[in-house]
Amino acid sequence: MALKITVIGTGYLGATHAAAMAELGFEVLGLDVVPEKIEMLQRGGVPMYEPGLEELLRRHVAGIEGSTGRLRFTTSYEEAGAFGDVHFVCVNTPQKHGEYACDMSYVDSAFASLAPHLTRPTLVVGKSTVPVGSAARLAGQLAAQAPAGEAAELAWNPEFLREGFAVEDTLHPDRIVVGVTSEQAEELLREVYASPIAEGSPFIVTDYPTSELVKASANSFLATKISFINAMAEVCEAADGDVVKLAEAIGHDDRIGKKFLRAGIGFGGGCLPKDLRAFMARAGELGADQALTFLREIDSINMRRRGHMVEMARDAVGGGFLGKRVAVLGATFKPDSDDVRDSPALNVAGQIHLQGGQVTVYDPKGMENARRLFPTLGYADSALEAVRGAHAVLHLTEWREFRELDPATIGDAVAERRILDGRNALAPELWRKAGWTYRALGRPRA
Repeated sequence: MALKITVIGTGYLGATHAAAMAELGFEVLGLDVVPEKIEMLQRGGVPMYEPGLEELLRRHVAGIEGSTGRLRFTTSYEEAGAFGDVHFVCVNTPQKHGEYACDMSYVDSAFASLAPHLTRPTLVVGKSTVPVGSAARLAGQLAAQAPAGEAAELAWNPEFLREGFAVEDTLHPDRIVVGVTSEQAEELLREVYASPIAEGSPFIVTDYPTSELVKASANSFLATKISFINAMAEVCEAADGDVVKLAEAIGHDDRIGKKFLRAGIGFGGGCLPKDLRAFMARAGELGADQALTFLREIDSINMRRRGHMVEMARDAVGGGFLGKRVAVLGATFKPDSDDVRDSPALNVAGQIHLQGGQVTVYDPKGMENARRLFPTLGYADSALEAVRGAHAVLHLTEWREFRELDPATIGDAVAERRILDGRNALAPELWRKAGWTYRALGRPRA
């Protein structure tokens, strides 16, 4: 009999995973405690922008004409417990207020709500990013609270989704990591992921602690690489070097690689910063804090880049923002997303606004979320409208739309042709040829 799958939590991770599991041929029931979110998903809508997700969802949601009907949604844990053979827990694990540590309240609540309804042998699979040691604790609670007892097993299967590529990463993962304690749990997950395994996705079987550490260590390595090249940008500015050429040169070394070596205003979003800090906090609890002290400097370099961009913008407009109009191109923390959580672009825009600048922001997908977070900033419906009358233009999120702007057309709208490339993604020669003063982090002035 075909496996039935539930997905607990239908945010960014859960909605994507539920739709992907339906695409792989399973009957899927998604659960969330927010009725408005469930109503939206049942209509085939998604609560966030992610390329390809809405189309994938509508292909499978029951009740939509032409769909497979394999995907339904509910707010009932009782219904989910009766339905599922495999339950994926995909709820959020944000940073605790005022602390570095991870907030496990949503995960704990999901397990506590699901366990009483597990009356037969079943597998609960954690996908949320959690502090190492959480899986062992939750496995014990599950066995104690579920009517099925130890027949309600736990596995840990971390997610490695990249915003903007989440559908592709779920259907065709570059690796599948599972932390299990029995062959039965491993075989069930091999059945769930049979299609990507057949395509060649590596299937890595390990224990609970290692599976939990994989996500934290992967994100820490990526953050380290980003902050390294940003530190090199600081040195390049001091020495009048060019960090773009430097990155190109070292990137040809296969041991280093070219990815994540674009200097700029740093990383943000809902994962990398909070995962980095939660990893440090957990290492401290385990008595291994010295092993991760370098991550504090990684975090510090990253945050410093935002302040440096503000300083560069202040210098560009003559030493002060009062009476100056500044256009900010980009609000999301990365392109192909509407996510503005811990966005460096919005952070820079907010700092300039607080220092007296008249800031106007434009982003292709993040406007609604940006307005909600920073209601006092100005917003425009297009890049051309955003730059009108500006004394400086800041390119802070590397959307393709911004890379394809015509410097001459944009130049006709601004008060002064000054552009600061916070992502080192524009072509300096094109902008300078059109009469712009072009500056970027870690690059010579001309």
